[in-house]
Amino acid sequence: MEKLNYAVLEKSGYSGYILKDAPEKVLQFGEGNFLRAFVDYWFDLANEKAGWNGKCVLVQPIAPGLAQLINEQEGLYTLYLRGSEKGQKVDDKRVISSVSRCLNPYEKADYEAMMAVAVSDDLELIVSNTTEAGITYDPACQKDDCPPASFPAKLTQVLYRRWKAGKPGVIVLACELIDNNGKELLKCIDQYIAQWGLEADFGKYVHEACSVCGSLVDRIVPGRIRDPKEVAALEEKHGYADPLLDVGECFGVWVIEGDEKLNDILPFRRAGLEDKVFATPDMSPYKKRKVRILNGAHTGFVLGAYLAGFDIVRDCMHNETIKGFMNKMLYDEVIPTLPLDKDDLMNFASAVQDRFNNPFVNHELMSISLNSTSKWRARNMPSFLGYIEKMGKLPPCLTMSLAAYTAFYSNDIQALTEAGLVCRRPKGGEYTVSDDRWVLEFYYGHRDDAPEALVHAVLANERMWGQDLTQISGLEPAVASSLKLIREQGAEAAYASCL
Repeated sequence: MEKLNYAVLEKSGYSGYILKDAPEKVLQFGEGNFLRAFVDYWFDLANEKAGWNGKCVLVQPIAPGLAQLINEQEGLYTLYLRGSEKGQKVDDKRVISSVSRCLNPYEKADYEAMMAVAVSDDLELIVSNTTEAGITYDPACQKDDCPPASFPAKLTQVLYRRWKAGKPGVIVLACELIDNNGKELLKCIDQYIAQWGLEADFGKYVHEACSVCGSLVDRIVPGRIRDPKEVAALEEKHGYADPLLDVGECFGVWVIEGDEKLNDILPFRRAGLEDKVFATPDMSPYKKRKVRILNGAHTGFVLGAYLAGFDIVRDCMHNETIKGFMNKMLYDEVIPTLPLDKDDLMNFASAVQDRFNNPFVNHELMSISLNSTSKWRARNMPSFLGYIEKMGKLPPCLTMSLAAYTAFYSNDIQALTEAGLVCRRPKGGEYTVSDDRWVLEFYYGHRDDAPEALVHAVLANERMWGQDLTQISGLEPAVASSLKLIREQGAEAAYASCL
């Protein structure tokens, strides 16, 4: 089977949108599955729906990478967006043609090619997703390294070369999964400017002519298909082989933190994507939306669901009690505490149910359970405390969720091993709780406590919660009562008591 390229694609009879030649408007640091299923997808739609007429030049952030394979395929790859929308199964194929080539800057010719793009009149945007460790200041990186090891040092070189050439500023969009990604990237650039003794006017250029923006990215990208039989079947169906084939969920939102004028400069509003990709001066409400609704839903219901006998998220969405508990928690207790338009929040919560019901992803509850102590504190406690402050009473579902967390960490404890805290499910079978060692030692030390004593110890543990939760009126007896209900009648019955 021939490998995908423009000639092979034409022979295959593909009838979707394809743009073969266009100016290279984007320099993108990162060539992995996520960026190709997310950022390059949005640019591809902008080409089709807004006539943006732009291509992305990809750059390998580290020496081993996909440059050779991407170039062999002339930048083309197949993307499947799979999931559920409004209860309907989605399995959409699109050949992405927004990528022109990929550079390996650890080869001299490609390093110079990257610098040639840096001074190009066509360049408008720089995008990055170099993993969580990518935005770090490494003082070992020097001005004349070809290339320096860190991404911020490479970016500083690119911007400096562009400034020296007298070219206008560019928009930089950081997509790394760290807090304040844009601000942290700019801080690293400033450190290199100081370390390398670069001109003050260059620093002014970075801060005033360029826009270094943080962003919030939201799309689950499983990546490549692992089943050889499915790969073979798709190759037969497509009429070509594609080792770069990528898979993401159909849901996707890209929130860019910057001046709202960027919406007129970036092509996404013109492409009709303003509800999917947009700039806003403050993205923190959208981060809260994601953390408290999407992530908070996971942490809020999965521990009890696991004790009730469920193993993957999708199956939970087919159980009316578990699904009803999650939705009541989101709609009645979480959404009222968030600072965004209610219709926007309701739509986002509705999409969460579809995302959890993805027929193509087997998301294991035990994988979500990792480090649930810190997760509950970060994802659920702000909604819990916000509800109490606003309503003057305990939120029933979030209170039950706290009891389910306690039950999961304490159910018939068998042993404390190097791997974690070994417990038993109510219907049999051992599971291992994974968390910080001090958390596991705490629960092991309280393994013989009566429910009331255990709940008091958990709620009073300020290291866990940053405060003494026993001071919240009525919380201690409510959690103790819920814990006993979970242990005596099962987590599903306990969840049903909240509905």
